[in-house]
Order: sequence, then C-alpha cells, then structure tokens
Amino acid sequence: MGVEQKLGNMGIATTTLEQAVAWSRTNAMWPMLFGLACCAIEMMSAQAAHYDMSRFGMELMRPSPRQSDLMIVAGRVSRKMAPVLRRLYDQMPEPKWVISMGDCASCGGVFNNYAIMQGVDEVVPVDVYVAGCPPRPEALIHGVLTLYEKVRGMKFAEIKK
Repeated sequence: MGVEQKLGNMGIATTTLEQAVAWSRTNAMWPMLFGLACCAIEMMSAQAAHYDMSRFGMELMRPSPRQSDLMIVAGRVSRKMAPVLRRLYDQMPEPKWVISMGDCASCGGVFNNYAIMQGVDEVVPVDVYVAGCPPRPEALIHGVLTLYEKVRGMKFAEIKK
C-alpha cells in the first residue's frame, strides 16, 4: 500500500515537526572515523560492499568531528587517548551520539590494567553498546538501528543544548 493509496486525491501528507526532524536525523547520520584496534576492521567491513551501511544513510565515515554527529568508538581506549577522544567529542555539533563497539571499548575487555580505560563511558556518554570481541558487522548494524529507534523517539525537550 503506497502513499498515493493512503492519501487518495488530496495529494498532501501531514506529520509533526518532531517526526520530520527525527526522520532526517536518522536517515542522514554521519559517523566519525575513530577506530582504535581490531574492532575497527569490523567497522570498516560494515561500511564495505557486503554489508553496505550506506543503505542507512551513512555514505562515508567523516574524518572531521565538525562534520559528524555519531562517534563509533571501536576498540580499546588507552589513558593517553582519552583526552583526545573527549576533545573530538566536544568538537562535534549537537545533537551527537556515541556507539561503544566491542568489549574493550565497553568495559576494558581482557585488558584489566592501568593503561586501558575500563569503559569509554568514563570519558564520553554512550548511547548504545555493541557487545563482542570483535563484534561482527551485523552487530554494529543492529547497534545503529537501535540508535535510530532511540533518535526517532526523542522529543525536542530531551535533546541536550
């Protein structure tokens, strides 16, 4: 059943401004290129032809934080890298989201020592966690779709300013 059959002869469609903004945010989300370890290989393969994240509006990974609204932290975060990660997060325009990809980014993984952060949520607020070591591209795509559902349900008052 297409839009034409639902609308009839009226030729118009109505929606709320919040729904239109949420639709545009989810269908044009630009992730920032931030691969730190082996999870980055899986992130790159999710962008490649077999999985093709461009069908979700993510045509390419942005190298600049000023052009992106999604940070995918893929891999372990060292204590030396944490201030850089925070600086890049602060340079991203609002609204912005973070996906923690892999066990190392989420909870330190097998690296329980002084040099590795025991979760990237100590540095930046995380919206979606993707589990695995390393997680498959399907898991990352599921995490992106989970984030889409979260963004679609957001109201204007919930967005940080």
